[in-house]
Amino acid sequence: MGLFSLFKKTELLPPLTDDEQARLAANSEAERLSQQARQREIARATAMKIDAIESAMAADIFSQGEPAWGSQRPARPPRASSAAQPPDDVPTTMLLSDEELPLASADDSTPLVEEIAILYANGQAAVAQQMLVDAVAGSKHNSDRSAWWMLFDLYQVSGQQDAFDNLSIDYASTYETSPPPWHAPAGLSAHSPDWAGLTPTESFAGVLDQHIAPQLERLRQLAAGHPVLRLELIRVTAVAADGAALLLETLRQLQQQQRELILVGAAALSAQIRSNLAIGRRDEGEAVWLLLLELLQLQNREKEFEQIGMDYCVTFEVSPPSFTPPHQVAMAPAQQVSASPDRFMLPPIIEHQLGALLPAIQQYAEQYPTLVFDCSRLTRIDYASAIQLHAVLQPWAGEGRKLALRDVNHLVAALLRLLGYAGLARIYPHKY
Repeated sequence: MGLFSLFKKTELLPPLTDDEQARLAANSEAERLSQQARQREIARATAMKIDAIESAMAADIFSQGEPAWGSQRPARPPRASSAAQPPDDVPTTMLLSDEELPLASADDSTPLVEEIAILYANGQAAVAQQMLVDAVAGSKHNSDRSAWWMLFDLYQVSGQQDAFDNLSIDYASTYETSPPPWHAPAGLSAHSPDWAGLTPTESFAGVLDQHIAPQLERLRQLAAGHPVLRLELIRVTAVAADGAALLLETLRQLQQQQRELILVGAAALSAQIRSNLAIGRRDEGEAVWLLLLELLQLQNREKEFEQIGMDYCVTFEVSPPSFTPPHQVAMAPAQQVSASPDRFMLPPIIEHQLGALLPAIQQYAEQYPTLVFDCSRLTRIDYASAIQLHAVLQPWAGEGRKLALRDVNHLVAALLRLLGYAGLARIYPHKY
């Protein structure tokens, strides 16, 4: 008897039917998508934890306001050799204070970045996006992140959140650092989509208590004549129940009036409040919980809103408020805190020459010796308009007046540097 005759033949399984093969393929695809979704959720959760830590650090680092124009500062030491430069895995904008941000000249921009900036400025966003995607793919082994930051901004201003999230995962894995958070552009008022002008700003500091009432009253009075309001919260160190109630009431009123809001440091304040709350403990007061829910709602963080809402329900044994998507709310980076509220806000898009914007800027220049242009809503300025604005600002810079352009997205900043704005004004791109 042969060796193989000791064993019985194993009957072959029948081949899979077409339906079974289709179901198997569908299950494999579903599993792949589920794995991808889990990876993105893990990346977002990790990024949120890192952001909370960085926000707390930023609150300490940037707790002091910007020095006044012309203030005396010690001379900077000569630039060190390349061996003393920061390591490649630490973004330079996270190492420098607001006044020490490198204001690059046109020489600091590569020809590719300049070409992309011009294409985007002249309305060729699709071509600019593809070039940025290719540039990012080719820059994963060097420390230059300009293309990454420009692509992040392009995705945000065009509302491409899925593409932004995918880029965030690549960014985090490439540089082993937290990616920038998603900040959708604020919905523009139907009555004044191209509004530009002075932005009423209130900067809150220290403990939020009953003493903030005069500031909130000023905001409510100015809301009637200004479609955009700015609240700076990064210097807040604690929140009392009475102050929380006052701020909560004002935020709700402004939302009901559909005022466009720019909130600075909302994420950091949310993290601060949340760290001081505990389920079942009522010591902080109900208003503090409700203020946290309102801040999460204004940031459109629905999942966290629902989680805190359940904790609030358990703690106070009442139904939590329902989530309502915010109206016309934008988040500004926590690091960018103004020393003066007298900013001139530029409109979302500037093209086909300055038009009615020119006399408004001239009137602003007649009233204020220092000119600070708020670019947080500016998504694009075309090439011709940028040249015209440069010609407008040049005489004032020649007179020795201080000029600054703040919260500039990196697409616009690249164009401004190319056109020589760094010789006229200080340019502050928003920080990543």
